[in-house]
Amino acid sequence: MAEINIQGTSFMRDGEYFEYIGVSFFNAIYNPSFNASSSARRGWLEKFKRYGINALRLWGQWDCPRGFVDSTPATTLYKQDGSLNEVPLARLKEIAADADAAGMVIELAMFARESWDEGIRLADEAYTRAATNLAVELRPYRNVLLQVWNEHDYRAVELAKAIKAADQKRLVSNSPGWAGVLGDEQHNLTMDYLTPHTSRQGSGRTWEIAPREISSLLGKYGKPVIDDEPARCGTAKFG
Repeated sequence: MAEINIQGTSFMRDGEYFEYIGVSFFNAIYNPSFNASSSARRGWLEKFKRYGINALRLWGQWDCPRGFVDSTPATTLYKQDGSLNEVPLARLKEIAADADAAGMVIELAMFARESWDEGIRLADEAYTRAATNLAVELRPYRNVLLQVWNEHDYRAVELAKAIKAADQKRLVSNSPGWAGVLGDEQHNLTMDYLTPHTSRQGSGRTWEIAPREISSLLGKYGKPVIDDEPARCGTAKFG
């Protein structure tokens, strides 16, 4: 399986420059059409590649009751004690293997701010156990990058360190907050690469602001920076 690592501000795939071009596919682990079979999944992955996409951002939690399409209380990787649900874990591994065969990488947003805000939370020890368990289970899958949170920073540094303790070579990041929240010094020094959500339309000329925010982070920290949700302007209603 190909391994993703970092050289300066670039991603490398088995020693060759990898131009990371991704799209968020939040419910990919739980999407029945995408996961109908390995061949069906590979067909979708090849379609993504034809459009220039070589990275998919998945969510480990799709259990928020805010009206997201097909989210349910059961669509999560984690049990309350921090152990892992076997069915979505197996599917995540299948997705990673098929993505590797297609020359693609997976970024897994492990925990969701949206779920946290709705009171769907683990105890601190369970968060650490879940992060450690996931890092151990994914050791053979070197094309998977782990993003601790979507738009939150609760114990992100501690959880990143727990992941690295279980798998030193695993690339770890975190989206520290809402749009325009770029992360504090300790956070940004800890992460292997940075994944802020840049300022959106309410801040002004996003096509100028967002590149400045990314450029500033690249210059200060000298590591890759991915804008997971650049200047997003979607419907105010989910579903």
